[in-house]
Amino acid sequence: MTAALLDALFNQSAVGLHVLDTELRVERVNPLSDMVGAEQIVGLHFTEAYRLDDPDEAERVLRKVLGSGVPVLDRVIRGRPMSAPGPDRSLMVTLHRLDDPEGRPLGLLAAVVDVNEREKARARANCLTAVRREVGQSLDVAATCEGLVAALVPRFADFAVVEVVDEVLRGSPPPLGPLGHDVPLRRAAQRGLGGDHLAGDMRRLPRRTPFALAVTDLRPRLSALGPDTPWLAKDPDSARMVEVSGAHSLIVVPLKHHGAVLGLVSLYRFRGVEPYDEDDLSLALTAAAHAALSIENARRFEHSHVIASTVQRRLLPRHNGARVAVETAHVLLPGRNSGCWFDTIGLSGARTALIIGNVEGQGLQTAITMGQLRTAILALASLDLEPDEVLARLNDTADRLAQERRSLPPGDSLHNQALTATCMYAVYDPFARTCTVARAGHPAPVVVAPDGSPIVLDVPEGPPLFSDDSAPFATATFELDEGSVLAFLTGSLLPDARSVARVQDALVYPDRPLQKLCDDIVYSLPADTHPDGAALLLARTGVVPPDRVATWELAHDTTTPSVARTLVRDRLEGWNLDEETIGATELIVSELITNAVRYGTPPLQLRLMLDRTLTCEVHDSSPVAPHLRHARTVDEGGRGLFIVSQLATHWGTRYGTHGKALWTEQEIPDPDDGS
Repeated sequence: MTAALLDALFNQSAVGLHVLDTELRVERVNPLSDMVGAEQIVGLHFTEAYRLDDPDEAERVLRKVLGSGVPVLDRVIRGRPMSAPGPDRSLMVTLHRLDDPEGRPLGLLAAVVDVNEREKARARANCLTAVRREVGQSLDVAATCEGLVAALVPRFADFAVVEVVDEVLRGSPPPLGPLGHDVPLRRAAQRGLGGDHLAGDMRRLPRRTPFALAVTDLRPRLSALGPDTPWLAKDPDSARMVEVSGAHSLIVVPLKHHGAVLGLVSLYRFRGVEPYDEDDLSLALTAAAHAALSIENARRFEHSHVIASTVQRRLLPRHNGARVAVETAHVLLPGRNSGCWFDTIGLSGARTALIIGNVEGQGLQTAITMGQLRTAILALASLDLEPDEVLARLNDTADRLAQERRSLPPGDSLHNQALTATCMYAVYDPFARTCTVARAGHPAPVVVAPDGSPIVLDVPEGPPLFSDDSAPFATATFELDEGSVLAFLTGSLLPDARSVARVQDALVYPDRPLQKLCDDIVYSLPADTHPDGAALLLARTGVVPPDRVATWELAHDTTTPSVARTLVRDRLEGWNLDEETIGATELIVSELITNAVRYGTPPLQLRLMLDRTLTCEVHDSSPVAPHLRHARTVDEGGRGLFIVSQLATHWGTRYGTHGKALWTEQEIPDPDDGS
């Protein structure tokens, strides 16, 4: 009765049951198995009956079950029955040892089930999960395409190529379908073997091929590949790749978004793998739709970044601007941050303001905020304030900008976006050879002496702009030898403790061209140091050439204006200036000296300086400055500074620890100008 029951169960089972002897040969196969016939495999070794991907591993597992008696349950392997045509399939194998009543092994019972469709469905589900995990994690078009091919190969394709309309990679709006033949596509990502046989990184799609048809009607194409595939003659690159790699199946899916064509995905399967079917086409469409949405988001972000970067560069100085006693050079490294800025501003007395700052954030609003701060600091610099006072007033401007942002409607995207910025403001005086620095949350400058030795500057750090910290800003003043080099860097260029040492090492030869030193600093930093963008400003200190400046100590006397006019004429004639400029300068100096004698206190000093403009300065120790007045017709005085303002291009008052200086600047006529 027991033998009959077992025989009935064996013969009526819908699972492919195989009885193997101790040599792993097939002794019996149930007749209801729909995989193979008994007459074909009885007597064959199990690994011969099923052509397995890894027969050695399969035999090892069989021998282990035969020896230990521990069964193997539901193990999935790749293979196919010896007589079955086509590629390998997924087979689920369960192994049990058969023992006699004394416990001696008689052989194995192997149950084999074709789970190919189930495994394919599971693989498709895993592939879609990978696509959702890998694609869309970056707002970068190229990275999004790389994520797509990483998710598809080798789970779904042996080789995958993503081509994107070239303009889309730069953030431009995609063209509406159908895509014209003359629109170039750039290969943004590829993975798998076979790419070596594709020519170039950019191509125009060959006509009457699956690629061209897919971007014409925006529908996918599933195509069998082989020597007789007719369209391959029109696409030699694809034909060569198919011939070398053995690709036999192709899916082409357009990347589309609201009728616009972003690009194209091409998926290949090579020999030994099942060809694509309609279910695979459905998966490819789903994956491409997810990728297209992510690419469009990345493109929009790139478009905004391009606009923000353009605004940023338009708001920055177009050139360094030659200064009489300071040489400067800069590097602006591109990145997602659009708030880096720097500036060099010529001040009275041949001084130069050196500025660097950074507004944290991305996008157009960050660039606009940067432009507002730079404009404010340009205006503040013209007031000849000390660096700490400049930053204090700049911080007042920042507070007003923050208040304006907080007052926006709650629905505005900027309402809850906090503002953060840093800034450093330094003034170099070539006559005193001093640099006065104040900083608002910004890294301190890196300085090297003319011999290349590092100079450590202890600059007090004030609070960043837009912060709630109300601590005052402080300055530090340092004397620098002629030829010293100062490096002003945004924080992303100083990511670790060794960064300052790397910058100092790059500046060890300060007599080299300044732009070369800028490049050397960039070369010395790790490749991933400035993903958000960065700015670098270098300045080499100098002095005013002796033949370009004249200084006189004058008596505090009513006869001094006359003496000053004589000294000025002699000096300007020596500089070969025209008579009109000499006459105007005599009158300017006479009025300034008269004011200093009448309202100031000794000592009295007159300085002339020739550069692109002619500068006159009158120094005295009184802190009281004269004011421009508009004298009435009957008034006997009050016209001095009014006359000065009419003759000079610029004029002003500069205060110092020992008094003040009244200064003027005059444009010098071009000697080649015949007017």
